[in-house]
Amino acid sequence: MFKTNKIIPILAIFMSINIFSFNVSVFAEEISVYKDDSSTLNTIADIDKNFDIPASSGILIEQSSGQVLYEKNPDQKMSPASITKVMTLLLAMESLKSGKISEDDMIKTSEYASSMGGSQIWLEVGEEMSFHDILKATVISSANDAAVALAEHISGNEEEFVSMMNIRAKELGMINTQFKNVTGLDEEGHYSTARDISIMSSELIKYEEIQVYTTRWMDSLRGGEISLVNTNKLVRYYEGITGLKTGTTNDAGSCLTATAMRENFGLVAVVLGSTTSKERFYSASRLLDYGFNNYEIYNLDDLDDLKDIEVPNGIKNTIHPSLDIYKGIVVKKGTKHLIEKRFDIQNSIMAPVEKGQKVGVLEFYLEDKKIGYVDIKVNEKVDKINISTSFWNMIKYIFSI
Repeated sequence: MFKTNKIIPILAIFMSINIFSFNVSVFAEEISVYKDDSSTLNTIADIDKNFDIPASSGILIEQSSGQVLYEKNPDQKMSPASITKVMTLLLAMESLKSGKISEDDMIKTSEYASSMGGSQIWLEVGEEMSFHDILKATVISSANDAAVALAEHISGNEEEFVSMMNIRAKELGMINTQFKNVTGLDEEGHYSTARDISIMSSELIKYEEIQVYTTRWMDSLRGGEISLVNTNKLVRYYEGITGLKTGTTNDAGSCLTATAMRENFGLVAVVLGSTTSKERFYSASRLLDYGFNNYEIYNLDDLDDLKDIEVPNGIKNTIHPSLDIYKGIVVKKGTKHLIEKRFDIQNSIMAPVEKGQKVGVLEFYLEDKKIGYVDIKVNEKVDKINISTSFWNMIKYIFSI
């Protein structure tokens, strides 16, 4: 016979499956209920109102978080000129990553690609060029024929590729963009904004492979027969420059999206509608200087002090939470030591618990003003205890007596 002091634990197992009509939730009060604040916290307060650039539109953002450090008419729809190729190149990088195309591919020039005007490398109909050379020409010299050949290689024709561009733009949250071609040549209904361009620029510059070309000042093709000179003059002299793309047409004026990195602090500066090329480079470098001189990134130390969360009706008694992806918070220089961390996390959670389920939030405050947050989630699934699992738990317990 079983000892009487073993009966209570066995009864407890049955109670967990409501054998005695007890509702387990009575014993599992969720003491802390986090605030699900989805408000946008991506703009630095107190932007210098006296700061200006000679451009119709512009924006400065931190690369990883998207926090806005400066803006001037950021949502004004304008012709993006060859900055359009940022999306063309992004889809090329993503196609390469997915295996849709290969680095070893040879790209054949169609009659249509060969007919492109503007900046070009004079591809001939039927000419084959390596993927890397086509990429190099598109990035460094902003070659329209190379961009079209690249697009056709990926999707078969420009029209289908443009459809891919617009779909990807929507996925990235570029709500004020519509592409009509892959080159950026002026066309009715082809437009974007400084804000949207900063988004796709941040996405493209994540690919280190593209930076091999975006940071190169000079190169050549066809065994040295054709010289390539980077249209982005900041590559020559701006400290930490990583890219990215220029653009110039009659409708667009002089445009530039410039990216730079210093001490793990990345910035994206977009300038649209400058009167001259000199003005766009001045504006972009001034924006980057403004960001690097006034702001810095707040990096989060490793947090190992998150306590386990109880799962009263789960097949596991507890589950360990962890921070979601932390993209960093930009603060004014000299204020990092003033940041306060505040946790709001559930003490218990009822099963079933799904992997990736949000259980709380870590909020960051500077002088009692919320400046950012990161979600707290769980990294495993916990099923609700049932008759089958309770029975086997009971059997295991009995035989452990």
